[in-house]
Amino acid sequence: MEKESGATKKSCRGAIKAIQNEVIRRALERIRLKLLVMSGKGGVGKSTVAVNLAMAFYQKGFSVGLLDVDLHGPSIPGLLGIKDRIAEIHKDQTIEPIVYREGFEVVSLESLLRDKDASVIWRGPLKTNMIRQFISNVPWGKLDVLVMDAPPGTGDEPLTVAQTVPEAAAVIVTTPQEISLADVRKSVRFCRQLNMQVAGIVENMSGLSCPHCGGVIDLFKSGGGERLADVAGVPFLGRIPLDPDLVLSGEEGVPLCERNPDSPTVQAYEFLLRRILEVMEKDRNKPDPET
Repeated sequence: MEKESGATKKSCRGAIKAIQNEVIRRALERIRLKLLVMSGKGGVGKSTVAVNLAMAFYQKGFSVGLLDVDLHGPSIPGLLGIKDRIAEIHKDQTIEPIVYREGFEVVSLESLLRDKDASVIWRGPLKTNMIRQFISNVPWGKLDVLVMDAPPGTGDEPLTVAQTVPEAAAVIVTTPQEISLADVRKSVRFCRQLNMQVAGIVENMSGLSCPHCGGVIDLFKSGGGERLADVAGVPFLGRIPLDPDLVLSGEEGVPLCERNPDSPTVQAYEFLLRRILEVMEKDRNKPDPET
Protein backbone atom coordinates (compact mmCIF):
# COMPACT_ATOMS: atom_id res chain seq x y z
CA MET A 1 0.00 0.00 0.00
CA GLU A 2 2.88 2.35 0.90
CA LYS A 3 4.64 1.53 -2.39
CA GLU A 4 1.44 2.22 -4.28
CA SER A 5 1.01 5.54 -2.47
CA GLY A 6 4.62 6.52 -3.26
CA ALA A 7 4.15 5.65 -6.92
CA THR A 8 0.95 7.73 -7.03
CA LYS A 9 2.71 10.75 -5.53
CA LYS A 10 5.56 10.38 -8.00
CA SER A 11 3.09 10.16 -10.87
CA CYS A 12 1.29 13.30 -9.66
CA ARG A 13 4.55 15.22 -9.39
CA GLY A 14 5.45 14.14 -12.91
CA ALA A 15 2.08 15.32 -14.23
CA ILE A 16 2.41 18.69 -12.48
CA LYS A 17 5.92 19.16 -13.87
CA ALA A 18 4.72 18.30 -17.37
CA ILE A 19 1.99 20.94 -17.11
CA GLN A 20 4.51 23.50 -15.83
CA ASN A 21 6.89 22.61 -18.67
CA GLU A 22 4.16 23.41 -21.17
CA VAL A 23 3.38 26.72 -19.44
CA ILE A 24 7.09 27.61 -19.52
CA ARG A 25 7.35 26.67 -23.19
CA ARG A 26 4.43 28.92 -24.10
CA ALA A 27 5.81 31.79 -22.01
CA LEU A 28 9.24 31.55 -23.62
CA GLU A 29 7.72 31.51 -27.12
CA ARG A 30 6.61 35.11 -26.52
CA ILE A 31 10.11 36.30 -25.59
CA ARG A 32 12.33 37.02 -28.59
CA LEU A 33 15.76 37.23 -26.98
CA LYS A 34 16.87 35.52 -23.75
CA LEU A 35 20.19 36.50 -22.18
CA LEU A 36 21.81 34.97 -19.10
CA VAL A 37 24.37 37.33 -17.56
CA MET A 38 26.85 35.20 -15.62
CA SER A 39 30.40 35.25 -14.29
CA GLY A 40 32.98 32.79 -13.06
CA LYS A 41 33.53 34.67 -9.79
CA GLY A 42 32.00 37.41 -7.71
CA GLY A 43 33.05 41.03 -7.61
CA VAL A 44 33.25 41.58 -11.36
CA GLY A 45 30.21 43.87 -11.58
CA LYS A 46 27.93 41.29 -13.16
CA SER A 47 24.66 42.66 -11.73
CA THR A 48 25.63 46.21 -12.70
CA VAL A 49 26.22 44.96 -16.24
CA ALA A 50 22.85 43.16 -16.25
CA VAL A 51 20.96 46.26 -15.07
CA ASN A 52 22.63 48.69 -17.46
CA LEU A 53 22.40 46.28 -20.38
CA ALA A 54 18.66 45.90 -19.72
CA MET A 55 18.32 49.69 -19.51
CA ALA A 56 20.30 50.14 -22.74
CA PHE A 57 17.83 47.82 -24.50
CA TYR A 58 14.89 49.71 -22.99
CA GLN A 59 16.24 53.08 -24.10
CA LYS A 60 16.48 51.74 -27.65
CA GLY A 61 12.75 50.98 -27.62
CA PHE A 62 12.83 47.29 -26.65
CA SER A 63 10.30 45.83 -24.22
CA VAL A 64 12.40 44.37 -21.41
CA GLY A 65 12.09 41.86 -18.59
CA LEU A 66 14.82 41.70 -15.95
CA LEU A 67 14.86 38.49 -13.91
CA ASP A 68 17.07 38.27 -10.82
CA VAL A 69 17.91 34.60 -10.25
CA ASP A 70 20.53 35.35 -7.61
CA LEU A 71 18.38 33.96 -4.80
CA HIS A 72 20.87 34.28 -1.93
CA GLY A 73 22.17 37.74 -2.71
CA PRO A 74 19.68 39.57 -4.96
CA SER A 75 20.96 43.04 -5.83
CA ILE A 76 18.78 44.07 -8.78
CA PRO A 77 16.09 45.84 -6.65
CA GLY A 78 18.75 47.93 -4.92
CA LEU A 79 20.42 48.90 -8.18
CA LEU A 80 17.04 50.02 -9.53
CA GLY A 81 15.86 51.75 -6.36
CA ILE A 82 12.86 49.43 -5.88
CA LYS A 83 13.93 47.62 -2.67
CA ASP A 84 10.85 48.83 -0.79
CA ARG A 85 8.37 47.57 -3.37
CA ILE A 86 6.63 44.24 -2.79
CA ALA A 87 5.51 42.09 -5.72
CA GLU A 88 1.90 40.95 -5.59
CA ILE A 89 1.12 37.23 -5.58
CA HIS A 90 -2.42 36.50 -6.79
CA LYS A 91 -4.70 33.72 -5.57
CA ASP A 92 -3.86 31.63 -8.63
CA GLN A 93 -0.16 31.90 -7.59
CA THR A 94 0.79 34.17 -10.48
CA ILE A 95 3.49 36.68 -9.53
CA GLU A 96 3.00 40.24 -10.69
CA PRO A 97 6.33 41.73 -11.84
CA ILE A 98 7.44 45.11 -10.53
CA VAL A 99 6.99 47.75 -13.24
CA TYR A 100 10.17 49.83 -13.19
CA ARG A 101 9.17 51.74 -16.30
CA GLU A 102 6.33 51.08 -18.72
CA GLY A 103 7.78 48.31 -20.87
CA PHE A 104 10.47 47.41 -18.32
CA GLU A 105 9.44 44.79 -15.74
CA VAL A 106 11.48 43.24 -12.93
CA VAL A 107 11.19 40.05 -10.89
CA SER A 108 13.41 39.27 -7.90
CA LEU A 109 13.03 37.09 -4.84
CA GLU A 110 13.76 40.16 -2.71
CA SER A 111 10.53 41.72 -3.99
CA LEU A 112 8.62 38.76 -2.52
CA LEU A 113 10.17 39.01 0.96
CA ARG A 114 8.50 41.15 3.62
CA ASP A 115 11.64 40.97 5.75
CA LYS A 116 14.47 42.27 3.54
CA ASP A 117 17.07 41.04 6.05
CA ALA A 118 15.81 37.45 6.01
CA SER A 119 18.34 34.80 4.99
CA VAL A 120 17.35 32.49 2.14
CA ILE A 121 18.65 29.09 3.29
CA TRP A 122 17.65 26.82 0.42
CA ARG A 123 19.07 23.69 -1.14
CA GLY A 124 19.14 22.98 -4.87
CA PRO A 125 15.58 21.63 -5.40
CA LEU A 126 13.97 24.67 -3.76
CA LYS A 127 16.07 27.05 -5.85
CA THR A 128 15.28 25.14 -9.02
CA ASN A 129 11.56 25.25 -8.29
CA MET A 130 11.65 28.99 -7.53
CA ILE A 131 13.40 29.84 -10.80
CA ARG A 132 10.94 27.71 -12.76
CA GLN A 133 8.09 29.57 -11.05
CA PHE A 134 9.68 32.88 -12.00
CA ILE A 135 9.14 31.87 -15.62
CA SER A 136 5.91 29.90 -15.43
CA ASN A 137 4.03 31.98 -12.82
CA VAL A 138 4.98 35.46 -14.02
CA PRO A 139 2.77 36.93 -16.79
CA TRP A 140 5.74 38.28 -18.76
CA GLY A 141 3.68 38.67 -21.90
CA LYS A 142 5.38 39.53 -25.17
CA LEU A 143 8.94 40.74 -24.62
CA ASP A 144 11.75 41.74 -26.95
CA VAL A 145 14.39 40.68 -24.43
CA LEU A 146 14.59 38.91 -21.07
CA VAL A 147 17.83 39.60 -19.18
CA MET A 148 18.53 37.09 -16.40
CA ASP A 149 21.10 37.92 -13.72
CA ALA A 150 22.64 34.77 -12.22
CA PRO A 151 24.90 34.47 -9.17
CA PRO A 152 28.60 33.87 -9.83
CA GLY A 153 29.84 30.38 -10.57
CA THR A 154 28.27 27.37 -12.25
CA GLY A 155 25.86 26.17 -9.56
CA ASP A 156 22.15 25.49 -9.31
CA GLU A 157 20.88 28.83 -10.60
CA PRO A 158 22.67 29.05 -13.97
CA LEU A 159 22.21 25.30 -14.39
CA THR A 160 18.44 25.65 -13.91
CA VAL A 161 18.28 28.52 -16.41
CA ALA A 162 20.28 26.52 -18.95
CA GLN A 163 17.91 23.56 -18.60
CA THR A 164 14.68 25.57 -18.39
CA VAL A 165 15.43 28.22 -21.03
CA PRO A 166 17.19 26.23 -23.78
CA GLU A 167 17.34 29.24 -26.12
CA ALA A 168 19.16 31.43 -23.61
CA ALA A 169 22.56 32.80 -24.61
CA ALA A 170 25.24 33.52 -22.01
CA VAL A 171 26.84 36.94 -21.62
CA ILE A 172 29.92 36.17 -19.52
CA VAL A 173 31.34 39.06 -17.48
CA THR A 174 34.98 39.23 -16.44
CA THR A 175 37.58 41.76 -15.35
CA PRO A 176 41.02 41.98 -16.95
CA GLN A 177 42.94 40.27 -14.12
CA GLU A 178 44.19 36.73 -14.66
CA ILE A 179 42.37 35.39 -11.57
CA SER A 180 39.03 36.40 -13.13
CA LEU A 181 39.95 35.07 -16.56
CA ALA A 182 40.72 31.62 -15.14
CA ASP A 183 37.16 31.41 -13.77
CA VAL A 184 35.70 32.56 -17.08
CA ARG A 185 37.25 29.54 -18.78
CA LYS A 186 35.12 27.38 -16.47
CA SER A 187 32.00 29.37 -17.41
CA VAL A 188 32.68 28.84 -21.12
CA ARG A 189 33.16 25.11 -20.52
CA PHE A 190 29.95 25.02 -18.46
CA CYS A 191 28.01 26.51 -21.38
CA ARG A 192 29.49 24.07 -23.86
CA GLN A 193 28.74 21.06 -21.68
CA LEU A 194 25.09 22.17 -21.53
CA ASN A 195 24.89 23.17 -25.20
CA MET A 196 24.18 26.77 -24.21
CA GLN A 197 25.11 29.41 -26.72
CA VAL A 198 27.77 31.88 -25.58
CA ALA A 199 26.79 35.30 -26.88
CA GLY A 200 30.24 36.47 -25.81
CA ILE A 201 32.58 37.80 -23.17
CA VAL A 202 32.42 41.30 -21.66
CA GLU A 203 35.52 42.82 -20.08
CA ASN A 204 34.16 44.97 -17.26
CA MET A 205 36.21 47.48 -15.22
CA SER A 206 38.45 47.81 -18.26
CA GLY A 207 40.19 51.01 -17.24
CA LEU A 208 38.83 54.09 -15.47
CA SER A 209 36.94 56.71 -17.42
CA CYS A 210 38.52 59.98 -16.22
CA PRO A 211 35.84 62.61 -15.48
CA HIS A 212 38.33 65.43 -16.15
CA CYS A 213 40.08 64.58 -19.40
CA GLY A 214 37.71 61.93 -20.79
CA GLY A 215 40.59 59.49 -21.23
CA VAL A 216 40.79 55.94 -19.90
CA ILE A 217 43.31 54.93 -17.21
CA ASP A 218 44.24 51.23 -17.08
CA LEU A 219 43.78 50.25 -13.42
CA PHE A 220 43.62 46.47 -13.78
CA LYS A 221 45.30 46.11 -17.19
CA SER A 222 43.07 45.55 -20.23
CA GLY A 223 42.69 43.22 -23.15
CA GLY A 224 42.60 39.99 -21.15
CA GLY A 225 38.94 39.36 -21.93
CA GLU A 226 39.48 39.81 -25.64
CA ARG A 227 42.47 37.45 -25.66
CA LEU A 228 40.49 34.84 -23.72
CA ALA A 229 37.56 35.13 -26.13
CA ASP A 230 39.94 34.60 -29.04
CA VAL A 231 41.51 31.51 -27.43
CA ALA A 232 38.12 30.09 -26.41
CA GLY A 233 36.64 30.73 -29.84
CA VAL A 234 33.74 32.84 -28.59
CA PRO A 235 32.77 36.42 -29.51
CA PHE A 236 34.25 39.37 -27.67
CA LEU A 237 31.47 41.83 -26.89
CA GLY A 238 33.50 44.82 -25.73
CA ARG A 239 35.17 46.63 -22.84
CA ILE A 240 33.26 48.61 -20.21
CA PRO A 241 35.35 51.17 -18.30
CA LEU A 242 34.79 52.09 -14.67
CA ASP A 243 32.94 55.32 -14.13
CA PRO A 244 33.10 57.32 -10.84
CA ASP A 245 29.35 57.89 -11.20
CA LEU A 246 28.77 54.14 -10.79
CA VAL A 247 29.06 54.49 -7.01
CA LEU A 248 26.38 57.17 -6.89
CA SER A 249 24.33 55.23 -9.42
CA GLY A 250 24.27 52.18 -7.15
CA GLU A 251 23.55 54.20 -4.00
CA GLU A 252 20.74 56.19 -5.60
CA GLY A 253 19.21 53.20 -7.37
CA VAL A 254 19.40 54.84 -10.79
CA PRO A 255 21.15 52.94 -13.61
CA LEU A 256 24.12 54.78 -15.07
CA CYS A 257 22.45 54.61 -18.49
CA GLU A 258 19.76 56.90 -17.04
CA ARG A 259 21.88 58.94 -14.66
CA ASN A 260 24.62 59.96 -17.09
CA PRO A 261 23.67 59.03 -20.67
CA ASP A 262 26.69 60.90 -22.11
CA SER A 263 29.21 58.86 -20.12
CA PRO A 264 31.81 56.87 -22.13
CA THR A 265 30.73 53.90 -20.03
CA VAL A 266 27.15 54.26 -21.27
CA GLN A 267 28.45 54.45 -24.83
CA ALA A 268 30.26 51.17 -24.11
CA TYR A 269 26.93 49.62 -23.08
CA GLU A 270 25.37 50.78 -26.34
CA PHE A 271 28.22 49.11 -28.22
CA LEU A 272 27.69 45.97 -26.12
CA LEU A 273 24.01 45.93 -27.08
CA ARG A 274 24.83 46.23 -30.79
CA ARG A 275 27.43 43.46 -30.60
CA ILE A 276 25.00 41.10 -28.86
CA LEU A 277 22.38 41.71 -31.55
CA GLU A 278 24.98 41.16 -34.27
CA VAL A 279 26.16 37.90 -32.72
CA MET A 280 22.62 36.60 -32.16
CA GLU A 281 21.52 37.53 -35.68
CA LYS A 282 24.60 35.91 -37.18
CA ASP A 283 23.96 32.73 -35.21
CA ARG A 284 20.29 32.72 -36.20
CA ASN A 285 21.26 32.85 -39.87
CA LYS A 286 23.76 29.98 -39.67
CA PRO A 287 22.81 27.11 -42.00
CA ASP A 288 21.52 23.95 -40.36
CA PRO A 289 24.50 21.54 -40.16
CA GLU A 290 22.22 18.68 -41.22
CA THR A 291 21.20 20.38 -44.48
